[in-house]
Amino acid sequence: MRDDPLFIAIALAGLVVVAILAVGIGTFAKGGEFNRRNANKIMRLRIIAQFAAVVLILLFVLIRR
Repeated sequence: MRDDPLFIAIALAGLVVVAILAVGIGTFAKGGEFNRRNANKIMRLRIIAQFAAVVLILLFVLIRR
């Protein structure tokens, strides 16, 4: 299963979501002007990445059924 390209894409999508979440939490904790300007953009980007990850997971389940 680790050699499956779709599985690798799912793992990468999950890592991207975690990275975006970490950046969002870090900027929220630090506060300041950067957080005020970019907090909504970062959260929107996280939601889009999560959607893509869920679609890939559902596609994987559908194909491997």
